[in-house]
Amino acid sequence: MGYNLQESIPFTISKTNDNQQSYHCDNMSDDLVKFLSQYASFTDEEMQIIKEQSVVQEFAKGKLLLRQGQQARNSYLVLKGCVRSYYIKEGEEKNTEFFIEHDLILPVSYIRNTPSEYYIECLEDCLLSVGSSERSRQFMQEHPRLAPMCAKINEDIMAKRQISWDKFHNLTPEEHYLEILKHKPDLLRRVPQYHLASYLGIKPQSLSRIRKRLTVKA
Repeated sequence: MGYNLQESIPFTISKTNDNQQSYHCDNMSDDLVKFLSQYASFTDEEMQIIKEQSVVQEFAKGKLLLRQGQQARNSYLVLKGCVRSYYIKEGEEKNTEFFIEHDLILPVSYIRNTPSEYYIECLEDCLLSVGSSERSRQFMQEHPRLAPMCAKINEDIMAKRQISWDKFHNLTPEEHYLEILKHKPDLLRRVPQYHLASYLGIKPQSLSRIRKRLTVKA
Protein backbone atom coordinates (compact mmCIF):
# COMPACT_ATOMS: atom_id res chain seq x y z
CA MET A 1 0.00 0.00 0.00
CA GLY A 2 1.34 3.46 -0.87
CA TYR A 3 2.18 6.12 1.64
CA ASN A 4 -0.41 8.81 2.16
CA LEU A 5 1.31 12.11 2.97
CA GLN A 6 -1.66 13.10 5.09
CA GLU A 7 -0.70 10.45 7.64
CA SER A 8 2.59 11.99 8.72
CA ILE A 9 1.35 14.57 11.24
CA PRO A 10 2.48 13.48 14.73
CA PHE A 11 -0.61 14.40 16.70
CA THR A 12 -4.41 14.20 16.82
CA ILE A 13 -5.32 11.11 18.75
CA SER A 14 -8.30 10.89 21.05
CA LYS A 15 -7.45 7.86 23.17
CA THR A 16 -4.75 5.31 23.82
CA ASN A 17 -4.77 1.53 23.70
CA ASP A 18 -2.77 0.94 26.87
CA ASN A 19 -2.44 2.30 30.36
CA GLN A 20 -0.14 5.20 29.51
CA GLN A 21 -1.19 8.62 30.76
CA SER A 22 -2.48 11.06 28.14
CA TYR A 23 -3.25 14.72 28.64
CA HIS A 24 -3.35 18.07 26.94
CA CYS A 25 -0.45 20.36 27.80
CA ASP A 26 -0.24 23.91 26.44
CA ASN A 27 3.54 24.21 26.73
CA MET A 28 4.13 20.90 24.94
CA SER A 29 1.51 21.77 22.33
CA ASP A 30 3.49 24.95 21.70
CA ASP A 31 6.49 22.73 20.93
CA LEU A 32 4.40 20.81 18.41
CA VAL A 33 3.31 24.04 16.70
CA LYS A 34 6.93 25.19 16.66
CA PHE A 35 7.97 21.95 14.96
CA LEU A 36 5.22 22.15 12.34
CA SER A 37 5.98 25.83 11.73
CA GLN A 38 9.23 24.75 10.08
CA TYR A 39 7.10 23.49 7.20
CA ALA A 40 4.12 25.86 7.04
CA SER A 41 2.77 29.14 8.37
CA PHE A 42 -0.38 29.05 10.47
CA THR A 43 -3.13 31.49 11.27
CA ASP A 44 -3.90 32.03 14.96
CA GLU A 45 -7.03 29.93 14.48
CA GLU A 46 -5.08 27.03 12.97
CA MET A 47 -2.53 27.16 15.78
CA GLN A 48 -5.32 26.97 18.32
CA ILE A 49 -6.90 24.01 16.51
CA ILE A 50 -3.59 22.14 16.53
CA LYS A 51 -3.15 22.79 20.24
CA GLU A 52 -6.68 21.66 21.02
CA GLN A 53 -6.39 18.44 19.04
CA SER A 54 -2.89 17.46 20.12
CA VAL A 55 -2.45 14.98 22.96
CA VAL A 56 0.79 14.48 24.85
CA GLN A 57 1.39 10.97 26.12
CA GLU A 58 3.77 9.97 28.88
CA PHE A 59 5.90 6.82 28.54
CA ALA A 60 8.21 5.31 31.15
CA LYS A 61 11.84 4.45 30.52
CA GLY A 62 12.05 1.00 28.94
CA LYS A 63 8.61 1.20 27.35
CA LEU A 64 8.47 -0.47 23.92
CA LEU A 65 6.58 1.74 21.49
CA LEU A 66 6.90 -0.85 18.72
CA ARG A 67 7.93 -4.49 18.58
CA GLN A 68 9.56 -6.38 15.74
CA GLY A 69 6.83 -8.06 13.69
CA GLN A 70 4.16 -5.64 14.93
CA GLN A 71 2.53 -3.16 12.54
CA ALA A 72 3.05 0.42 13.67
CA ARG A 73 -0.16 2.35 14.31
CA ASN A 74 1.34 5.60 15.53
CA SER A 75 3.92 8.23 14.68
CA TYR A 76 5.61 10.31 17.37
CA LEU A 77 7.21 13.68 17.97
CA VAL A 78 9.64 13.68 20.90
CA LEU A 79 8.83 16.57 23.22
CA LYS A 80 11.00 15.34 26.08
CA GLY A 81 13.22 12.29 26.43
CA CYS A 82 15.29 9.94 24.32
CA VAL A 83 14.11 7.02 22.18
CA ARG A 84 16.05 4.40 20.23
CA SER A 85 15.27 2.02 17.38
CA TYR A 86 17.03 -1.33 17.11
CA TYR A 87 16.82 -4.83 15.69
CA ILE A 88 18.11 -8.14 17.03
CA LYS A 89 20.58 -10.22 15.03
CA GLU A 90 21.97 -13.48 16.36
CA GLY A 91 20.78 -12.53 19.83
CA GLU A 92 22.52 -9.13 19.81
CA GLU A 93 20.78 -5.76 19.74
CA LYS A 94 21.85 -3.46 16.89
CA ASN A 95 20.90 0.20 17.35
CA THR A 96 19.81 2.00 14.19
CA GLU A 97 18.80 5.47 15.39
CA PHE A 98 18.31 7.72 18.40
CA PHE A 99 15.60 10.36 18.74
CA ILE A 100 15.64 13.30 21.14
CA GLU A 101 13.64 16.51 21.60
CA HIS A 102 11.93 17.76 18.41
CA ASP A 103 12.80 14.61 16.46
CA LEU A 104 9.99 12.97 14.50
CA ILE A 105 9.64 9.19 14.72
CA LEU A 106 7.92 7.88 11.62
CA PRO A 107 8.43 4.10 11.50
CA VAL A 108 8.78 2.46 8.09
CA SER A 109 6.09 0.05 9.25
CA TYR A 110 3.73 2.99 9.76
CA ILE A 111 4.44 4.32 6.28
CA ARG A 112 4.17 1.01 4.44
CA ASN A 113 1.53 -0.73 6.59
CA THR A 114 3.82 -3.72 6.98
CA PRO A 115 5.22 -5.59 10.01
CA SER A 116 8.09 -3.75 11.64
CA GLU A 117 11.62 -5.03 11.19
CA TYR A 118 12.82 -3.35 14.37
CA TYR A 119 11.89 -2.28 17.90
CA ILE A 120 11.39 1.25 19.23
CA GLU A 121 12.10 1.79 22.93
CA CYS A 122 12.17 4.72 25.34
CA LEU A 123 15.68 5.13 26.78
CA GLU A 124 14.40 7.76 29.21
CA ASP A 125 11.04 8.75 30.65
CA CYS A 126 9.42 10.44 27.64
CA LEU A 127 6.71 12.89 26.70
CA LEU A 128 5.61 12.29 23.11
CA SER A 129 3.04 13.82 20.83
CA VAL A 130 1.36 10.84 19.22
CA GLY A 131 -0.29 10.65 15.82
CA SER A 132 -2.50 8.10 14.07
CA SER A 133 -3.22 7.88 10.35
CA GLU A 134 -7.01 7.92 10.80
CA ARG A 135 -7.12 11.11 12.84
CA SER A 136 -4.44 12.76 10.71
CA ARG A 137 -6.44 12.07 7.55
CA GLN A 138 -9.50 13.53 9.21
CA PHE A 139 -7.57 16.64 10.22
CA MET A 140 -6.25 17.16 6.68
CA GLN A 141 -9.71 16.72 5.18
CA GLU A 142 -10.97 19.46 7.48
CA HIS A 143 -7.92 21.67 6.78
CA PRO A 144 -6.77 20.93 3.20
CA ARG A 145 -4.69 24.14 3.06
CA LEU A 146 -2.12 22.40 5.21
CA ALA A 147 -1.66 19.39 2.89
CA PRO A 148 1.60 20.76 1.37
CA MET A 149 3.06 20.74 4.88
CA CYS A 150 2.82 16.95 4.96
CA ALA A 151 4.69 16.70 1.68
CA LYS A 152 7.49 18.89 3.05
CA ILE A 153 7.70 16.84 6.25
CA ASN A 154 7.88 13.64 4.23
CA GLU A 155 10.60 15.04 1.95
CA ASP A 156 12.61 16.16 4.97
CA ILE A 157 12.32 12.77 6.64
CA MET A 158 13.33 10.91 3.49
CA ALA A 159 16.32 13.22 3.00
CA LYS A 160 17.47 12.73 6.60
CA ARG A 161 17.16 8.96 6.27
CA GLN A 162 19.24 9.01 3.10
CA ILE A 163 21.89 11.15 4.80
CA SER A 164 21.93 8.78 7.78
CA TRP A 165 22.27 5.80 5.44
CA ASP A 166 25.11 7.46 3.52
CA LYS A 167 26.95 8.30 6.73
CA PHE A 168 26.64 4.74 7.97
CA HIS A 169 28.17 3.36 4.78
CA ASN A 170 30.69 6.09 3.92
CA LEU A 171 32.04 7.31 7.26
CA THR A 172 34.39 5.51 9.59
CA PRO A 173 33.12 4.98 13.15
CA GLU A 174 35.35 7.83 14.33
CA GLU A 175 34.05 10.17 11.62
CA HIS A 176 30.49 9.18 12.50
CA TYR A 177 31.20 9.85 16.17
CA LEU A 178 32.50 13.31 15.28
CA GLU A 179 29.29 13.98 13.33
CA ILE A 180 27.25 13.15 16.43
CA LEU A 181 29.55 15.35 18.53
CA LYS A 182 28.93 18.21 16.10
CA HIS A 183 25.19 17.89 15.49
CA LYS A 184 23.81 16.05 18.55
CA PRO A 185 26.38 16.36 21.35
CA ASP A 186 23.69 15.78 23.97
CA LEU A 187 23.43 12.16 22.84
CA LEU A 188 26.95 11.46 24.09
CA ARG A 189 25.83 12.31 27.62
CA ARG A 190 22.40 10.66 27.53
CA VAL A 191 23.01 7.41 25.64
CA PRO A 192 24.94 4.60 27.39
CA GLN A 193 28.28 3.86 25.75
CA TYR A 194 27.33 0.31 24.77
CA HIS A 195 24.25 1.61 22.93
CA LEU A 196 26.31 4.27 21.16
CA ALA A 197 28.96 1.70 20.22
CA SER A 198 26.27 -0.56 18.77
CA TYR A 199 24.96 2.34 16.70
CA LEU A 200 28.46 3.02 15.35
CA GLY A 201 28.91 -0.67 14.55
CA ILE A 202 31.82 -1.20 16.95
CA LYS A 203 32.52 -2.65 20.40
CA PRO A 204 32.45 -0.45 23.53
CA GLN A 205 36.22 -0.92 23.90
CA SER A 206 36.75 0.53 20.41
CA LEU A 207 34.56 3.51 21.27
CA SER A 208 36.62 4.10 24.41
CA ARG A 209 39.78 4.18 22.28
CA ILE A 210 38.17 6.67 19.88
CA ARG A 211 37.19 8.94 22.76
CA LYS A 212 40.67 8.71 24.30
CA ARG A 213 42.32 9.47 20.97
CA LEU A 214 40.11 12.51 20.39
CA THR A 215 40.74 13.75 23.92
CA VAL A 216 44.51 13.58 23.33
CA LYS A 217 44.13 15.48 20.04
CA ALA A 218 42.13 18.19 21.80
